[in-house]
Amino acid sequence: MKFGIIRERKTPPDRRVVLSPEACQKVLSNHPEAKIVVEPSPIRVFADAEYKEAGIPVAFKMKECDVLLGVKEVPTKNLIPNKKYFFFSHTIKAQPYNRKLLKAVLEKNIELYDHEVITNSKGMRLVAFGRYAGIVGAYNGLRAYGLKFGLFKLPKAETLTDQRALINELKKIKLPNIKILLTGKGRVGNGSKEMLDGMGLKRVNVGEYLEKDFNEPVYCQIDASEYNKRKDGVRGNKADFFENPEAYRSDFFRFAEVTDLYIAGHFYGQGAPYLYTREDAKHPDFKIKVVADISCDIDGPVATTIRASTIAKPIYGYNPKTEKEVNFKNKSAIAVMAVDNLPCELPRDASIGFGEAFSKYVIPAFFNGDADGVLQRARMTKNGKLTKRYKYLQDYVDGKE
Repeated sequence: MKFGIIRERKTPPDRRVVLSPEACQKVLSNHPEAKIVVEPSPIRVFADAEYKEAGIPVAFKMKECDVLLGVKEVPTKNLIPNKKYFFFSHTIKAQPYNRKLLKAVLEKNIELYDHEVITNSKGMRLVAFGRYAGIVGAYNGLRAYGLKFGLFKLPKAETLTDQRALINELKKIKLPNIKILLTGKGRVGNGSKEMLDGMGLKRVNVGEYLEKDFNEPVYCQIDASEYNKRKDGVRGNKADFFENPEAYRSDFFRFAEVTDLYIAGHFYGQGAPYLYTREDAKHPDFKIKVVADISCDIDGPVATTIRASTIAKPIYGYNPKTEKEVNFKNKSAIAVMAVDNLPCELPRDASIGFGEAFSKYVIPAFFNGDADGVLQRARMTKNGKLTKRYKYLQDYVDGKE
């Protein structure tokens, strides 16, 4: 079985890679029947020379490979027919902008595996960049706070080497006695928590956060069960919320009344209530002045996120009264950081973490007959057709949606 690590060709360029040189070595050590070839790339975070030094051949020989590994969508003109491909296709939700991509995949008889649906038997994702989105998102949120109020100037995350370098920069700043709210306790939320803990911030519980004043900056991490409540007054829980999201209403405003910086690291499910609306943001008791929206659902549960921002220009302002974009330094503005590709700012760390998971959970499936069904669940197309699990996308492919 020969694996090819393809060059990322999407614009803007992405420097991440599925397998680092060290991960490649581990794959070859654990699976002697495996072979790996790396396509040359001038932008990859690991230089061609680093792969060569690790004994991994670098060559334009992707047509000789059985399985091609990428991160972002492959331009249709670069798809090689009759191959197995792994990448984030951004088609599983029938995203309109990638319909042509999925159609091309089918026409070229490509077996497509989407990273987003590589799961275990319980539906839990096995490989993801979420932790790194959380790490960079928290850093960027704190950076935005400093710029909004002219308190400090942190360097951009993309100019720093790794998570340790980000934390070292955060340790240099002095925050006023603000309250920071973090939603989510999954990969993203806990990635952000690593940063807040790393810089030495005090963590407080919900009761303390809502009721007490502090003489130092503090943060509180909350889950869906703490910012939602059942409409019927019955005591709910996280499991019930995810089973019956329509039975709940938001209980977030009590946090908005005391929060200065909000970091959104939660997962938003279809049918769940918005955390706060545009009307909520107009309320005189709405205190939040900086939002780091890692989840980045446009016009969604975090109502101040009216568009995604970019690594080049990560912060914009939202005027709650006019509901329009303004300069984020305006006194009336809520500063919004809503970069939708945050792990790209920490490509080395993100690639190492992703590769560890991919080589642990995915690569073995090619050599054990897919004993755990990992490949079967992630396989979107085969023999020029959608697989049974993804038949719901047929109308999307046909242009009927």
